[in-house]
Amino acid sequence: MLEVAFLAIGVLVLTLTLGVPLPFCFGAGLMVMSLLGGVTMKGNMLWGFGQLANPVLLAIPLFVLAGTLMSQSGIAAALLRFVNVFVGHVRGGLGVVASVSCAIIGAISGSGLTGVAAIGPLLIPEMERQGYPRAYATALIANSSVLGLLIPPSVTMIVYGWVTDTSILACFLATLGPGLLITFNFAVVNLVMSRRFDLKLDAKPALPDLAREAGKRGMFALPALLMPVLILGGIYGGILTPTEAAAVAVIYAVPVGVLVYRGLNLRTLLEAGKEAGTAIGAIMLMILFSLILSQMFVLEAVPQKLVASVFELTQDRTTLLILVNLLLFVVGMIVNDVTAIILVAPLLLPLMNAIGVDPVHFAAIMGVNTAMGGVTPPYASILYMGARVGKVKVTDVIPPALVLIVFAYVPVVFLTAFWSDLALFLPRLFGY
Repeated sequence: MLEVAFLAIGVLVLTLTLGVPLPFCFGAGLMVMSLLGGVTMKGNMLWGFGQLANPVLLAIPLFVLAGTLMSQSGIAAALLRFVNVFVGHVRGGLGVVASVSCAIIGAISGSGLTGVAAIGPLLIPEMERQGYPRAYATALIANSSVLGLLIPPSVTMIVYGWVTDTSILACFLATLGPGLLITFNFAVVNLVMSRRFDLKLDAKPALPDLAREAGKRGMFALPALLMPVLILGGIYGGILTPTEAAAVAVIYAVPVGVLVYRGLNLRTLLEAGKEAGTAIGAIMLMILFSLILSQMFVLEAVPQKLVASVFELTQDRTTLLILVNLLLFVVGMIVNDVTAIILVAPLLLPLMNAIGVDPVHFAAIMGVNTAMGGVTPPYASILYMGARVGKVKVTDVIPPALVLIVFAYVPVVFLTAFWSDLALFLPRLFGY
C-alpha cells in the first residue's frame, strides 16, 4: 500500500506540474488510491463532507473576503501614508515601509496575496520614483507579502491546527516569532541594498513639522489602525475565536471602507464578493479532496509505514530535521501553502513526534517552509502576482527575490527548525 500511496502522490505532483486545476489534481490522487489501492470512496466522501461542517473552517472564507475588501477600501493606503511620514526622508526607509506594511496587512487579512494586491499598486510606482529599480521594488513587496502567512491570524495555521488537532492560538503564536524576525531581516537587507541605488529622498522635516504631519495622518489612519488592534487583541485576549475575529474583520472593513475611506461602493463591493467567492469555492473544493486523500492514507497506515521506512535510513534527529526541511521546501515549490499543509502535515507529524518535535514547533517549521514556496519558482504564486501588479517580467524579479530569500528568509527557516524556543516561547508564555 505504501507503493500505491507514493504513486498517488506522484500523480498529484505530476498533474500540479502540468497546470491542472488543484481540485482535479487531488481527484486524480483519489482515483489512484481507489482503483489500485482498493480503498472505498463512499464512506470517505461522507466523512469529508462531514469535516467541512466544522465551524473552524468558516474562518478561511471570512478572512479571504476581508482581504479582498481591504484591497478595495483604502485601509492599506491610509496605513501606508501614516508610516511613510516617519521614514520617507531616510535612505532605504521606503523599502522598510513596504516590508512592514505588508506584514501589517497580512496580519489583518491572513493572506499573502493581499499584501501584493493592496500595497503593490501604491508603493511600487512610488519606490521607482524615489530611485529603486522597479524589479527590486516588486521583489521586496512580493517577498514581504509572504509575512501575511506567518504573522497571525494566518489561514495556513488555521488549517494546520484543524488538520492536526492542535491549538490554533498556539499555532498562531508559534509563527509570530519567525515572522517578526523575517520582517526585521527584510528591513536590514533592504537598507544594505539601498546603498547601491541612487535614491531621491524627501527633505528631512523639522521636528514641529514632523509632529504636525504625523498627527494629521495619524488621525486619518486611526480607523485603519484600530482594525489589527480589534482582531489581534480579540484573539490573543481570548475574547474572540479565529472564526469570530474573521467575521469582525469583514464587518469592520465594510463601514470603514464605505464611510471613512470611501474606497468601497456598490460596484467594488460586488467585485470583492465575486473575487472572494471564486477563491473560496476553489479552496473549499481543494480542501475536501485533499482531506479525503489524507484520510485514505491514515486508514491504510501510510504515515506509520513512512516513519518506519525513514527510521531504517537514519534515526539522527539533526539529519531528519534537515531532510524534513528540504522536503517541505520542495513541496512548497510545487503546491500552495494550504495544499502542502493538508497533504504533508498528517504524514510527517508522526515522524516529528517520534523524534521529539512538539506539534506546535512543527507548525512553525511547516509555516516558514510553505510560506517561502509562495515566492520560490516554479509555484511562486505570490511572486507571479507581484510581477503582474508591478508590470515587470518574472525573470527580472527572480534575481532580487532570491537575494532576499537567501539572506533574509533561509536563515530563519533553519533557526526555526533547530531553535525550538523561537517557535515555543510565546505559546508557553500564553499557557500552552
